[in-house]
Amino acid sequence: MSKSIVLTGITTTGTPHLGNYAGAIRPAIAASKNDDVRPFYFLADYHALIKCHEPERVRQSSREIAATWLALGLDTSNAVFYRQSDVPEILELTWMLTCVTAKGLMNRAHAYKAAVQENEEGEGADPDKGINMGLFSYPILMAADILMFNANKVPVGKDQIQHIEMARDIASRFNHIYGEHFALPEAVVEDNAATLLGLDGRKMSKSYNNTIPLFETEKKFRKLINKIKTNSLEPGEPKETEGCTLFGIYQAFSTPSELEDIRKAYAEGIGWGEMKKILFEKLNEEIAPARERYVALMQAPDHIEEQLQEGAKKAREMSTPFIEQLRESVGIAKIV
Repeated sequence: MSKSIVLTGITTTGTPHLGNYAGAIRPAIAASKNDDVRPFYFLADYHALIKCHEPERVRQSSREIAATWLALGLDTSNAVFYRQSDVPEILELTWMLTCVTAKGLMNRAHAYKAAVQENEEGEGADPDKGINMGLFSYPILMAADILMFNANKVPVGKDQIQHIEMARDIASRFNHIYGEHFALPEAVVEDNAATLLGLDGRKMSKSYNNTIPLFETEKKFRKLINKIKTNSLEPGEPKETEGCTLFGIYQAFSTPSELEDIRKAYAEGIGWGEMKKILFEKLNEEIAPARERYVALMQAPDHIEEQLQEGAKKAREMSTPFIEQLRESVGIAKIV
């Protein structure tokens, strides 16, 4: 019986932070050890080019993300871990899919519609101002990422469900024209995935510049924890756990009994300074061993590259024969 294929992409535009770890990386690392599935994890560096035109930032982010996943224990013997740009068949498939995708479908993409709306609400008359074709058509590239390996399940946030539905529509259209080649992927929405608040109380995001980098040095990590915004309640005054950034982060990393103790401490008026100390010690205990491995990996870029190339080799063992099959189906000559 063939394993179910589960695929996840990570855009290479930033440094992994605590919110990424709790919400996506930690559960994905655990899933990589599941022998019942074949997980595919890739660095989406072509996707990064849509908004980031800083070559060194894309390169550095790719190294940091790869080192993060490896340091945290990604099982590369089971998972296929690769860089998107190391699998050229993905871009060839993107063009094939582009040629069967209705422009009207792309017009309905949330990111494009939001950009147009922002332009229309501004002073300019051009609704497409600043919108490049990468932003407009990136759901097709995302479909190619998924369909290249006939992924059965794609874990996504609620804001990404539309892209999986688009991939299904595009796959169905291609299958209708050229015969059955693609499985129709299913979105897997993690309703209980942890969403952490950042330093300023908003969702932790590099867009808000309020993140806590996962592998910051211990000294800087402590400083960032101490910078988390709290209210002005004094020690001894009972405090609410609901909406509290410190409590929310602690909750994502604690056991039920530890969490119950902290709830009692809040009711009894724990001081914010004490709570920040407890949170730092809890997080540092979990992260410190992986931080050491991360630092070592960042100093050994050849090892990171070796791991990515090994993953690309595994990926291309599937993509190379499949693209030959697709070329034959659409009437394109074989590569000699």
